[in-house]
Amino acid sequence: MSFVGPLETTPSMAQVGLAEHAVNPWVALAYLVSGVLFILALRGLSSPATSRHGNRFGMAGMLIAVVTTLITHEIASLPEIVIAILIGGGIGFLIARRIQMTAMPQLVAAFHSLVGLAAVLVGIAAYFNPEAFGILDPSGLDILAQSRIEMGLGVAIGAITFSGSVIAFAKLNGNMSGSPILLPARHAINLGVLALILVLIALFHWDTPVLFWAIVGLSFAIGFLLIIPIGGADMPVVVSMLNSYSGWAAAAMGFTLHNTAMIITGALVGSSGAILSYIMCRAMNRSFLSVIAGGFGAEAGPEQPQPRPIVRGSAAPPRTRPSS
Repeated sequence: MSFVGPLETTPSMAQVGLAEHAVNPWVALAYLVSGVLFILALRGLSSPATSRHGNRFGMAGMLIAVVTTLITHEIASLPEIVIAILIGGGIGFLIARRIQMTAMPQLVAAFHSLVGLAAVLVGIAAYFNPEAFGILDPSGLDILAQSRIEMGLGVAIGAITFSGSVIAFAKLNGNMSGSPILLPARHAINLGVLALILVLIALFHWDTPVLFWAIVGLSFAIGFLLIIPIGGADMPVVVSMLNSYSGWAAAAMGFTLHNTAMIITGALVGSSGAILSYIMCRAMNRSFLSVIAGGFGAEAGPEQPQPRPIVRGSAAPPRTRPSS
């Protein structure tokens, strides 16, 4: 006969969730080592002389993070993951082998778009299957409030990164005009859409799919609207800033997935990209806020004078040295 005394209590859903999210110390150590390697990678990439070592540090850190995640998470079967890695790695290897150095900026922009799209897809998966991601509240019926905020921010930043990177790629690759496309009342439109996205994320504690899809749709739209008014001369700064956005999106998704490596990596990428963008703006004599805020200040200036056409015989005759 069993007896349940006053000191014997069954574990609650919250306690079960905390137990599931408890980090193994060896896993935490592995993620810490990968984070240190990522920092060393950024340090190495700061100079052409040490860039190779920096790349090796980054590769080692990512290998440790991926292997640790595969060992400690039962998300999919190992053959499926290996097949996905081989497909993605093979495509990336072929592109890296064939790409010209002069086309590197648009390649980086294209890869940033994939990072943003991945963040959006992870957020959608977490929204429709929160139990698999361990983000349900103690009742087991609804998503945790903080997880909704993290999910909303991650999806919004990821969607902005994707659509903005697509426009940056098109401008750099010559698929669309590199000149600024200045829409009427674009400043008011951009500020209004950004404010509406923030309001919807704050209201996302209501379990309404309409709010979630509105955040996704408006974020995709504002990514296009922010980058279209920026001219091709400022695209290097835009690509660096989009790199920062992709890092913050990854960090937000790391909180949703309870993955320390994603949080560390995203924070490093986000902060370093923002610092690099600021340095590039200073070097190019550009306003940092004007560039990242969607071409603020990129007003159409006065019409520049056209160069005088050169006519045969119009040039002054060459000067001859006087004969002695």
